[in-house]
Amino acid sequence: MTPPLRIGNASGFYGDRFDAVREMLTEGPLDVLTGDYLAELTMLILGRSRLKDPSRGYATTFLRQLEEGLGLAHERGVKIVTNAGGLNPSGLADAVRELADKVGVPVRVAHVEGDSLPVPDGFLTANAYLGGAGIAACLRAGADIVVTGRVTDAALVTGPAAAHFGWGPEDHDALAGAVVAGHVLECGTQATGGNYSFFRGHDIRRPGFPVAEIHADGSSVITKHDGTGGVVDAGTVTAQLLYETGGARYAGPDVTARLDTVRLTPDGPDRVRISGVKGEAPPPTLKAGLTRLGGWRNEVVFVLTGLDVDAKARLVRDQIADAFARAGRQPDEVRWELVRTDRTDAATEETASALLRLVVRDREPEAVGRALSGAAIELALGSYPGFHVTAPPGKGAPYGVFEARYVPAGDVDQVAVLPDGRREAQSPAARTRELAEVEQPSLPPPLEAGPTRSAPLGLVAGARSGDKGGDANVGVWVRGDEAWRWLAHELTVERLRELLPETAGLTVVRHVLPNLRALNFTVHGLLGEGVAAQHRFDPQAKAVGEWLRSRRLEIPVALLPPPEGEAPDSLDSADAPEVHA
Repeated sequence: MTPPLRIGNASGFYGDRFDAVREMLTEGPLDVLTGDYLAELTMLILGRSRLKDPSRGYATTFLRQLEEGLGLAHERGVKIVTNAGGLNPSGLADAVRELADKVGVPVRVAHVEGDSLPVPDGFLTANAYLGGAGIAACLRAGADIVVTGRVTDAALVTGPAAAHFGWGPEDHDALAGAVVAGHVLECGTQATGGNYSFFRGHDIRRPGFPVAEIHADGSSVITKHDGTGGVVDAGTVTAQLLYETGGARYAGPDVTARLDTVRLTPDGPDRVRISGVKGEAPPPTLKAGLTRLGGWRNEVVFVLTGLDVDAKARLVRDQIADAFARAGRQPDEVRWELVRTDRTDAATEETASALLRLVVRDREPEAVGRALSGAAIELALGSYPGFHVTAPPGKGAPYGVFEARYVPAGDVDQVAVLPDGRREAQSPAARTRELAEVEQPSLPPPLEAGPTRSAPLGLVAGARSGDKGGDANVGVWVRGDEAWRWLAHELTVERLRELLPETAGLTVVRHVLPNLRALNFTVHGLLGEGVAAQHRFDPQAKAVGEWLRSRRLEIPVALLPPPEGEAPDSLDSADAPEVHA
């Protein structure tokens, strides 16, 4: 019987915990260590870096981590697979070889290329999301380190697993299981208690990074190194499964994984087994991400203290509008938001203050630079009483835009550049299947009628949210069958709109995942042109789920903890109003 393949993760984004590579290599056994450094915003950052220096375009942090990690991985026989190559995987592969020669560690380095697409006029980068086939080819050829450019996050796991177990492109169920495990691992400590709704029940001051024990049939156990911080349980794994996904079909270049078939079962302390995952042939197209500079933005935050906050806000808005009119030029976009952080009869000046945020955008830097900073600062002695700002406005900064497109898989030439320099072309999937929505599953029987209490949703439900381009994803789950019977009927699209008024006028799609006791909502257009454009206060929708959990609705008393209890996120006594029959 083939032993499981232990794959760990040491990075969920470009800027994650620097010493994670050393920790993962020294604190427990591993066969493969992965690192995910790429996101939609990262590609724009790397694109601008490459403009300044064509030899760059990759995540330089990875190289610094390898100065110690190379020797540790070599001593322990651990393979390293990373997408840190970004826009220049061959350049990073060469840099790794130079580093290996410098530190005297013999390593075989390979890389995967072909994700780079012709860049349309006006764009900075264009890259297809590749699958794990190239990674598998590099590992089968004996590579110790594999560097890629833009691959799907899960490909960092499907590639090593396919190479280790000998899976072929038609092993859809096994590949789908690895995709699910890879999705759990990709964001690092989000699988081990980080950013977790029920964090109060665990010590997550320094959560360890996750490990997946992949089995030959594609099933896996999600865990972490013994003695590291954080927690792995069904809740942390469910939260990550819902993160930045949508419906039951989770499509990728290797396989379409059916999230509605995922089953989670406890497997001991800090161990959760993933099984039952079904896979289907991948779609005939690959997702491609394009980035461009969208224009220039600037912002200033006015502090309004004490009385007459609304009147003060009106005054400064009128003064800024007058200043733009006098200048003969108003920025293309002017957005105001009054944040009422102030309290009545406050004990400190800060808690007596509200924040008035002004954000401007324009195609030209001058329209958001001196035009704004001059208008704001010249009000300092002639505006509302107590005038001041949180920081002087600067000269403005460029912002980016991300666009998703789809290209035929056969038009993308994925190539594995093996350790000996040979180039091995990777063929797209011979059998594909067009994506289609699954039929919505039957809902459980509604919970019997009984007394209710107005309380925050988060007393009974967890949530995690994130971004996909301009769309926001909000996953909501519960931890028991009775709570699921209530949630499945209560949290409709209409109720979500009531609880989150910002979604009014936007298309909202609800997906039902009974095996996870979860609902996944996609809110189209909430984030405008995507995270790089910083369209809203929370540009990546990271906290939309927690906003939803804070909203009050009538919840069956049978599902609620006692007001005096110590349940996660329990209510203060002031949050426990009377019960309604």
